[in-house]
Amino acid sequence: MASSVKLGRPRRSGPLISLVPMIDVMLILLVFFMVTSTYLNLDMIPAMRQQERAGGSGLASGGTVLIRLAADGVPVTQGRALSHDSLSALLTERLADDPLTQVLVLPSGAATTQALITVMDTATRAGAVRLRVIRLEAQP
Repeated sequence: MASSVKLGRPRRSGPLISLVPMIDVMLILLVFFMVTSTYLNLDMIPAMRQQERAGGSGLASGGTVLIRLAADGVPVTQGRALSHDSLSALLTERLADDPLTQVLVLPSGAATTQALITVMDTATRAGAVRLRVIRLEAQP
């Protein structure tokens, strides 16, 4: 009796699906959405419109400090440039005299958002509760 030896290869379980191309596509999409997305909405900072300024919405009930934010991020008030420490001291002094003093910030179009936020933080730390950002709009 002769026994026959069968050598068999294991059967393939089907086509192998590689995840590498899918990961590549996901990374490309991630980079695309990161580059094209806007992470900062500048309209989230409330700005005073010209109609509100013209209507006299309570500006006379307290003093007003106008801070002009220059293009290089330096705050300017009453024609003199101030450091953030001297701006804080000025605002603390004015707010100690009149707690209802309104602080108006007029940023230059070339000023960075970080400079605007720094000035707003300085005013808030000094105790300003009436803080507004104003912007100039072109007349037709």
